[in-house]
Order: sequence, then structure tokens, then C-alpha cells
Amino acid sequence: MVRSPLITASILAGINGALAALLTCGPFQYDPAQYVCWSNAFLCPIKAGEPLSYCAGACYSKFMYTCSPQTNTLSLLPTLPPGTPFRLSASNPSEPGVHGLPVSATGLKLYVGGTTSSYCPVAQVGAACPAGNTTQFVAFDGSVSMNVLVPGGQAAYLGPDSIMGYTQAHSAYIPEGSKRTGFAAYAGGGFVNLNSGGWGWVACPSTSPVGGGGYWRLVARNETTAGELAVWGCREVNLKVEVVDQRPGEFGAWQYA
Repeated sequence: MVRSPLITASILAGINGALAALLTCGPFQYDPAQYVCWSNAFLCPIKAGEPLSYCAGACYSKFMYTCSPQTNTLSLLPTLPPGTPFRLSASNPSEPGVHGLPVSATGLKLYVGGTTSSYCPVAQVGAACPAGNTTQFVAFDGSVSMNVLVPGGQAAYLGPDSIMGYTQAHSAYIPEGSKRTGFAAYAGGGFVNLNSGGWGWVACPSTSPVGGGGYWRLVARNETTAGELAVWGCREVNLKVEVVDQRPGEFGAWQYA
């Protein structure tokens, strides 16, 4: 009986502390760790460490949209011209363990961080072997492929387990139930999964059921997996697009291994 007042006081102190941390946005109170206030009137959520911007009654991500300052209208960013080589990196300033890490290809899967694995038959190709030390992509009409020289190329895909992978060189095999299309690489923005039910990307630790390779594995969130991925310690990320300055005929690798 003696403990009850102490417990009650502790709970009240916690509530009062939480209330004290709230800020005011017009008539609303909000948690600045979860929302951002625009013009002291509009609240937008923070997603994957990005405070969403505001335009004409809508909250939007700068990884996908732009707002015209002249007309105050929202529109999609332009997609990269087909065949433009680009790299990806994870963006979430609130998660320093993954923020800024490059997306790398190894073992036919894509990871956040880690080392790119590539191969070139030097005896046949010689000095024409690309460097192969960075992971590069190209996009065509909603599909994405690895930026490689090997005949037949290597297609990237979203597997039925929601893990991003790519095909083996000289093979077109993709697991049944995979998604080959439904992606967009936006100029000055991000790489987005537009497939139905897509909720963005996460980087999952090697200790999670979908982890592997000792690195953060790139996984797509959806309406059925979002809860599990959070429990497994996966971190929400945006994927930032960086165009690669290359001359025609240059590639990221002969093939990614």
C-alpha cells in the first residue's frame, strides 16, 4: 500500500514530462520526434528520418515529389532517362548506423553497406574490364538492371520474400512470385517501389530472419510485413539516387557476383 502513491507520482511525472516535450503548431500539439510543423499551421509526419514537406494541402517526400514555388502545385520528380547509370545510398539521418551507406551487390542480393562483389574474365577481356568496385544500376520503363557489360545483362528484382536481388550472369532465372517491374528512379530524388502495397524500404540487420552476409539487407516493406520488420530491428530508409558520370560504353562491372 505504501508503494501506490510513489508509482502514481512516477506515472504522473512521466506524463507531465511527455506533455512538456510537446510543441504547438497552430491549435495542435505535436511530438517533434514524429512530426514537423509548417507555417505554424500544418503538421507533416517524419518518415525514415525525413520530415515530409508541405505543398497545397499535402505532405510529400522530396525523394519522389517537388512543389512549384510559382504555382504551389505538387508534381512527381522526373524519372532518369532510360539507361542512365546510377548508384544508391541509404538515407535516414535518425539512424546513423545506416545513414549514407551505399547499396552494394554481393551473392546475388542487395545490401546496405558491405562490399561490392564483381567478376571479370581478365584473360578474355583484359584492359576493358570495368573497375567493378561500386554497385551501379540502370532503369528502363519501370524495370531496373545492373549496369554490367556481360552478354545478356543481369536483371534486378524484388523476390517473393520482399528481398531485392539480381540474376546470375548468363541466366534469366527469377524466383516465381518475384516482381521485375514497378520501380522508379527519380532524378534528384530516390529509388521507389511503386508496386501495390509497397511501404518503402528497410535495412535489416544480419541477426534478423531476413538478414544475411554480415551486412544490412535491403528489404521492401509492405502491409503484411511492416510489423515483423520493425520487431526484427530493421531500420526504415529512403534510397537516394546518385547519377554516375560515365562516358558511353562504360559500365559498373563486367558482372556482379
